Parts: sequence; C-alpha cells; structure tokens
Amino acid sequence: MKRAALSFLLAAGLAIVTPANGHTGLGTLAGKVVDAQGEPVAKATVTIETSDGLHPHATSTDVNGRFAFVRFERGQYDVHASSNGTSSNWLKRVSIRSGKRTEITLRLAN
Repeated sequence: MKRAALSFLLAAGLAIVTPANGHTGLGTLAGKVVDAQGEPVAKATVTIETSDGLHPHATSTDVNGRFAFVRFERGQYDVHASSNGTSSNWLKRVSIRSGKRTEITLRLAN
C-alpha cells in the first residue's frame, strides 16, 4: 500500500512540473552580426532585453560573427549589436518561442 501511494505522489508531482505540451517555455535566439558590407563581425557585443527595457543580457559574437541566447523565457525582446564605435538599429519585439530557435541578422551602421 505504501509503495502504491508513493508511486501516485511521485507521478502527481511530475505532472505538476512538466507542462502538458512538453515545452518548458524556453527558446533560443541566435544569429549573426555583420558590418555594412555584409561581412561577419567577431567580438561584437549583442544585447537583449525585454521590450519594456528591463532584464538586459549581453554576449559576444564568435569569429564568424555568430551569437546565441540559449534557454531564454519565451516572449518579446529588443536586440542590438555594437562593435568599435558602430552599432545596429534595435530590432524591436523579436519573438522567442517555446521550444523554438529564432534566427536574426544584425547589421552595423557605417
């Protein structure tokens, strides 16, 4: 009897922490930063923040100009890149979707 009750409680607990659709609410925003000529920019800083301007996070691009924000809460974000005194326009309301990967390109101004 005790074993059956314990099994039930464990199963019930798992049902509470595991969303019914199997998604965790987390997604990935990835992409690349390029210069005005379309060439990849290494070591650029990419900043992401919620569309209300809160919770900023930053990362750097790799040697191929690639970056990724992995396991981010789904929602709408604004994204911006900068390097050596130049910057991109802010991309507004970029969607991160649960269980998905969103790809973008940020172009630095002249």
